[in-house]
Amino acid sequence: MDNATAGNRTECPLNSLITQYIIPLLYCFVFVGGILLNGISAWIFFYVSNSKSFIVYLKNIVAADFLMSLTFPFKILSDSKLGPWQLSIFVCKGSAVVFYVNMYVGIVFFGLIGFDRYYKIVKPLLASFVHTVGYSKILSLFIWALMLFLAIPNIILTNQSVKEEDNVKCMDLKNELGIKWHTASNYIFVSIFWIVFLLLIICYTAITRKIYRSYLKSRRNSISVKKKSSRNIFCIMFVFCVCFVPYHIARIPYTRSQIDGHYDCQSKEILLYTKEFTLLLSAANVCLDPIIYFFLCQPFRETLRSKFHFRLKVLHSPEMSKTKRSNEMLDNAILDSTDTL
Repeated sequence: MDNATAGNRTECPLNSLITQYIIPLLYCFVFVGGILLNGISAWIFFYVSNSKSFIVYLKNIVAADFLMSLTFPFKILSDSKLGPWQLSIFVCKGSAVVFYVNMYVGIVFFGLIGFDRYYKIVKPLLASFVHTVGYSKILSLFIWALMLFLAIPNIILTNQSVKEEDNVKCMDLKNELGIKWHTASNYIFVSIFWIVFLLLIICYTAITRKIYRSYLKSRRNSISVKKKSSRNIFCIMFVFCVCFVPYHIARIPYTRSQIDGHYDCQSKEILLYTKEFTLLLSAANVCLDPIIYFFLCQPFRETLRSKFHFRLKVLHSPEMSKTKRSNEMLDNAILDSTDTL
């Protein structure tokens, strides 16, 4: 590593109360919730057949969230200084990379679900082989392979030796090419998120307009469908806005502060705290996704009910049946999407 690069990383004092106690404690709560909820979700989805493409995508999200949850203990022990100093090196080389891979895998699959719903509701006549279960499985493998391709060099190129010390910096472990790849991959991952987020806005706006037009054609028959669909869309967009948008606003400035010598200590400190707390919000997504499965995925809900032997209120009304008869093609798609948006 050249001296100029090393010189850009001025050591700045940090508030240990925040970095060593508060953030690790909050991650503990997220870890417990994530493991329990995603463990149950994985068990339930084991009994749900891959009858539709969106179920294939949901199962991939469950797998990504569960793997992401498994990385939390390493961060907790490393940040809280409860583990050996070598654990920080493992976090930089391994568990942090796994964390980001699974986070972006989940983001992309939510984007695919929105795209799938768009074509089945707004463009039902254009539905083709891309909506088949077989194609969804192939696409899923491609997504995993792409994310691993972008992330694995961050493991390989984090190969610099470091002496024993209390505060290991991940950037100090990267060679010159590793720093460049880290920066480039950050830009790519952030771009992926904003593209997916924009596509979700476009797709769900079009879906909402389609449902609203159907509601206007048969106002008295489609009220419950309209309300349920609007609720489902709102839930997904709410989770994206709360969990992911803040972090992706903060990530690029933080990355630049790591490699650019023009940032003073106060700016670096503020960006670090901002990155850590917004990253915590992104991590908390593993606790919210299982709740989304419950409210929005009917096969998941029905399987959960049968396994735990409790009743769930299901909305059935004569009005919905009339709507289904009067506008069969559109409302079949809408009624299906109210549980899978």
